[in-house]
Amino acid sequence: MTTKQICELAYARSGDKGDVCQVNLLAFDDETYAVLAREVTPERVKAHFGTMVKGDVEIYPMPNVNSLEIVLRNALGGGATRTLLFDQTGKSMSTALLRMQIPVPEG
Repeated sequence: MTTKQICELAYARSGDKGDVCQVNLLAFDDETYAVLAREVTPERVKAHFGTMVKGDVEIYPMPNVNSLEIVLRNALGGGATRTLLFDQTGKSMSTALLRMQIPVPEG
């Protein structure tokens, strides 16, 4: 096993609704999706974001499109109209998640 940043394995997009941010990881291929589905867990995502995500993390697998839908609750300081955060709409959350390191098989 070795570790890689998710940016080496997938694309990502993010959006928001109020104080909830959604990040979608799109694996480059079937094999990589299997690694992401196994290694990107709610616990690891929550630990990666630390105090930025105060609520629950939920992950919904979408194997038909090699994707994980990740929901970050209480992650935007109350939402765009209530927060003083620099990125009040969560657009940079996908980039932040792409920096997370996960274990991957050699080769």
